[in-house]
Amino acid sequence: MNFTELLASVVPAGGDTRAATITENWMQGRTAYGGLTAALCLEAATHLGAGLPVRAVQIAFVGPVNGTVICKPEVLRQGKNTVFTSVRMTGEDGVLAEAIITFGAPRDSTLGFAHLPPPDVPAVEAIERPLHRSGQGPTFAQNFDIRFAGGNALMSGASEADISLWMRHKDPATRDDAIALLALADAPPPAAMAMFTAPGRISSMTWMAEFLTENIATEDRWFLARHTAQTSRNGYSSQAMSMWNKAGAPVMIGRQTIAVFA
Repeated sequence: MNFTELLASVVPAGGDTRAATITENWMQGRTAYGGLTAALCLEAATHLGAGLPVRAVQIAFVGPVNGTVICKPEVLRQGKNTVFTSVRMTGEDGVLAEAIITFGAPRDSTLGFAHLPPPDVPAVEAIERPLHRSGQGPTFAQNFDIRFAGGNALMSGASEADISLWMRHKDPATRDDAIALLALADAPPPAAMAMFTAPGRISSMTWMAEFLTENIATEDRWFLARHTAQTSRNGYSSQAMSMWNKAGAPVMIGRQTIAVFA
């Protein structure tokens, strides 16, 4: 089931609650891919967002997500320009994820800048080899076209954890919108894996993503991502992420806490 089909299969489950069934092609080991979990929470909250663009998503990945899941959104506060919502995702094993999602109207301001230039990398058309060859990588990665653009290669024993990737949904029907962007943004492997010398397990624990524009648009679905790990100790890595559209305009920044089992 591709991304468009999976979103279309989400059904009301009483009131504002939404139900979705995770198919095997979206799994990462025993849990669903984190970007999909976040996207399903955003999909549920959007119905309560009063038509406002999403500004930020903060999510904790509490437990393994699989099978049929229930997303229950709630308005925490609705003001003149903003709506704060929460979404609790549950399944047979209890709470699976908890999200705080903020929506906000655009406002007139004396400030208007974006000091976030993209990394100097080759154009996506100049990169032919995908990051994961067919049958390699986690199962969910087969839903994305990901190409290594710069920084340090995975499992290269690098002294720094910095990786840049071109990526897009393989599903040609995917729209340029916040839900699809959130589903894509978590697709890169953690930057700390560039310092690995052999395969090792990792797991996202928390994720904060900020949307930098209401106009989420790009050419031919391509976005550029850069992930940089600043620390990794005691089995936990903290990394920063940034995303740009194909024209080099920033669309998202974020931070992630990752459990490292290596």
